[in-house]
Amino acid sequence: MRNAALVLGIIAGIWGMVVGFFGYGYTELIDRFGELPDLAEQVDHPARVRAFALIAPLLALAGGAMARSVAQIGGVLLLASAAGMYFAFGYGVFTMFPIALAGLGGILAIAAIKPDSH
Repeated sequence: MRNAALVLGIIAGIWGMVVGFFGYGYTELIDRFGELPDLAEQVDHPARVRAFALIAPLLALAGGAMARSVAQIGGVLLLASAAGMYFAFGYGVFTMFPIALAGLGGILAIAAIKPDSH
């Protein structure tokens, strides 16, 4: 389970970085060039999106990296990453996989009481 949490956390972190790049870039683009009504409008909380564009993928990557050695702490970080992605970006076609992967990885890491057998 620890190995699965590691892989899920790394994939969630990489996919979360892609979502974060676009989320941050979108809010910057609207700030610099203005809104286009009914086409491109600013999000309600651009500072939240910008902050969690960095924080949430980092938590997923760190949680995945820690899943083998300190599984419970890694699991908490993965669950925090999933919650942060949902809080900042909501649930949609591009966020459903990093949220689900980080959440499942967090559950598996927390449930991994014994070390994986080799």
